[in-house]
Amino acid sequence: MTIWGKLGGAAAGFALGGPIGALAGTLAGHFLVDEGLLAPDARPPRETVAFTVGLVALAAKMAKADGVITCNEVDAFRRLVKIAPEDEPRVVALFDLAKQSVAGFDAYARQLRDLLKDEPKTLEDLLDGLFGIATADGAVHEAELAYLAEVASIFGLSEAEFECVKSRHVVIGGGADPYRVLGIAPDVSNETIKTTWRALVTEYHPDKLMARGVPAEMIALATAKIAAINAAYSTLRKARGFA
Repeated sequence: MTIWGKLGGAAAGFALGGPIGALAGTLAGHFLVDEGLLAPDARPPRETVAFTVGLVALAAKMAKADGVITCNEVDAFRRLVKIAPEDEPRVVALFDLAKQSVAGFDAYARQLRDLLKDEPKTLEDLLDGLFGIATADGAVHEAELAYLAEVASIFGLSEAEFECVKSRHVVIGGGADPYRVLGIAPDVSNETIKTTWRALVTEYHPDKLMARGVPAEMIALATAKIAAINAAYSTLRKARGFA
């Protein structure tokens, strides 16, 4: 059973609590309860379920931030979260419940922050995914950037960390700033660039994401992140002329 199928029982709401649990509980009311999910030892890990429900909720509200949910944004969500045909009704219902308004997004963000307080990189993964949805229609609305900045602040990301994530998605002027993509200053040495690049590629490898508990549905993020990191490194290597 996939993680989406596991959300079919009322146990999801009781296990998670807070606004995420309330949303999961509301979703469960639309489907038959799998009694096997009510057994405590049968429940999936708390963080994984919370992350997945929270992801859908924040993604739906992200798409609503500029007042209009476009087909491109919905498509971006579907690329981000791989959905098996049998799970389609649950995911669509959850997305529809959350997209009704932007209101309450901060409560979801705070609960995710508290649940994943020891996994800051996972919270950054989530912000990356939200940026992917925001940029799906070819432009990032001012309201969307404000939404993302507030989510990042709630998650505990610094302004520099937010700008690093933003630079992987929002191209200004001639293109993405490779230094910001890598999170380094323009005056660092070539060796520092190499070391930083290797560390980032290792950090965002799919196996590393799996190890820190990111649901399988989110592993697609790793490909996009590493592509942006490699492109920035290639740009600096050519510009500076090092091998």
